[in-house]
Amino acid sequence: MIRDLRRVRNIGISAHIDSGKTTLTERILFYTQRIRIMHDVKGKDGVGAIMDSMELERERGITIASAATYCEWAGHFINIIDTPGHVDFTIEVERSLRVLDGAVLVLCGVAGVQSQSLTVDRQMRRYNVPRLAFINKLDRSGANPFRVVEQLRDKLKLNAVMMQIPIGLEAQFEGVVDLATMKAHYFDGANGEIRRTEPIPDALRSQAEEKRQEMLDALSIFSDELLEAILEDRVTSEMIHAAARKGTIALNLTPVFMGSAYKNTAIQPLLDAITYYLPDPTDVKNEALDVLQDEAKVVLTADPADPFVALAFKLEETRFGQLTYIRIYQGALKRGDTIVNRRTGKDVRVGRLARMHSNDMEDIVEAQGGDIVALFGIDCASGDTFTSEKVNFTMTSMHVPDPVIHLTIKPKDRKMAGNMAKALNRFTKEDPTFKTRVDEESGETIISGMGELHLDVYVERMKREYSSEVETGAPQVAFREAISHRAEFDYTHKKQTGGSGQYGRIGGYFEPLETGDFEFVDDIVGGSIPKEFISSVEKGFRSMLKKGRLIGFPVTGLRVVINDGASHSVDSSDNAFQAAARGAFREVYHRAKPHILEPLMKVSIEGPVEFQGAFVRTIMQRRGIIVGTTEAEGFARVDADVPLSEMFGYSTDLRSSSQGKAEFTMEFNRYVPVPSEVSKELIKKFGTGLDKDEE
Repeated sequence: MIRDLRRVRNIGISAHIDSGKTTLTERILFYTQRIRIMHDVKGKDGVGAIMDSMELERERGITIASAATYCEWAGHFINIIDTPGHVDFTIEVERSLRVLDGAVLVLCGVAGVQSQSLTVDRQMRRYNVPRLAFINKLDRSGANPFRVVEQLRDKLKLNAVMMQIPIGLEAQFEGVVDLATMKAHYFDGANGEIRRTEPIPDALRSQAEEKRQEMLDALSIFSDELLEAILEDRVTSEMIHAAARKGTIALNLTPVFMGSAYKNTAIQPLLDAITYYLPDPTDVKNEALDVLQDEAKVVLTADPADPFVALAFKLEETRFGQLTYIRIYQGALKRGDTIVNRRTGKDVRVGRLARMHSNDMEDIVEAQGGDIVALFGIDCASGDTFTSEKVNFTMTSMHVPDPVIHLTIKPKDRKMAGNMAKALNRFTKEDPTFKTRVDEESGETIISGMGELHLDVYVERMKREYSSEVETGAPQVAFREAISHRAEFDYTHKKQTGGSGQYGRIGGYFEPLETGDFEFVDDIVGGSIPKEFISSVEKGFRSMLKKGRLIGFPVTGLRVVINDGASHSVDSSDNAFQAAARGAFREVYHRAKPHILEPLMKVSIEGPVEFQGAFVRTIMQRRGIIVGTTEAEGFARVDADVPLSEMFGYSTDLRSSSQGKAEFTMEFNRYVPVPSEVSKELIKKFGTGLDKDEE
């Protein structure tokens, strides 16, 4: 266990899909001597990268689940989380960045800033994560790190500063010039493990001096000492490191490094940069909420002597029980300690404490604030806070996007039904963006997720990990309903069935709500509805939101205001006012002119420039709106907003129209009203949302 927290780094490696994150992590583990042999993501030897431990990941050549490991470099202890690039698995990036102190944003030297780079940058900003940028694949044809730096500034609005320049590019890429020390670095040996330092080649000296001056100008803002040293011509590399570290941790600077992970070039200087510039646990301000003090914010210290506080951010089910990844924010944890799950209030005994190295567990005796470790055999949910008995703190939860696509599934035979249920129970626990429910009318099991690939992976995992083959229906878009006009109601629920009856009257209005799903406003004055029945009215309205009355999908963007009503001393009750709210909803909903909303996706298509017209044509055929197009060195990128319902089967269409040379990414953007002709088709397809007994 590292006692000096200033030598600990908790970092994530994030990027657009296929930028080389997993390959980079593989090289980092090799150079830090955590592994003895390097393998490729789609290796010819069939082994695959160590961080892609799942069989599906190795087959498809993509990362599906984030994986944790650790290594040591230059006396520093580095916890690393390798995250997926595909937007369907965005929750893996989200929960990793929630608990990390710093990150490496990997960019392709040819494609530069891509659609998922924008998403990852947005997630880093959400959790105030300082980052370095690493421009990868400089050995590829068309690589241009200078253009990528400009994109970092223009598209991501980052203060990107080059700390290196390349020695050659494409097939001639040999190494990098370090602008802090003004030395050329080359990487020899079979795997680039020997770093050779030489004077800068004469052909690059003027460019290196020019870029060094740009770097010093940018860094001098963060250090008066460096500014004076520049004027007196006595700049040292230590001054440069101190200024860059200060700017990076303050989120005002993004140091840029470059290399080729696949060709084993310039990874060691990136490791140096991680230790120089990214924050240690004491540099980051982490806060918890004190439940006993009306959820007042409390700054956590990372001091092992303080009460223990940790967040469970990821769960995995293994053959032997549940594995829970936790980030310790404060205090220390030893094997055999008893801690409290603050969501359930239950005491939990720590039987086994481990560090993770991909899917391998290495048992440890204790861990302390600033560490990322795993607990074994503990039942909890993702996002639970664990503390010692001395405090009652809770950590703020992570952002979890709503699913946008549904799929009906059923087991192929009765024997597989039990295994399917076990699989669904495990997957919903592990992944907050994966939902499952049983349709009340049809009795069918419906799974929901972030995209076709997301659900496809879980269906495949059911088959492989639980021997449960399932039949799937056609993918179904997660439509929503919303009202478009204000409408008033005055509804009385009255029932007399001998003895005490039911009576409740409510008056008020519906109106559209710009942000959020539902808002209930109590404007009752004079006690016309007794206080104890106000919550009953809200409960009644909320119960109607699950199923709108146009096509039976959930209702969103609704504000209900009640400002009048009446009660009866004997016949009014909780049930009576809930029934009054349900009746008012049925009566007024169509008067508020409801419409159907559909998920609009952000789609980015990239490929050779000669197919740009074909990209635009395929988008226009799918009710898409072109947002922007860019061209650079023979490649074109088309950004568009397209309804999700029109994107099924798009990969086949794109392949045929680009001779298989283009690729696309897609992520949820927002909900928008469907055109009137589409609305009519949907109402015809789904019928009305009315309950059978109400029609």
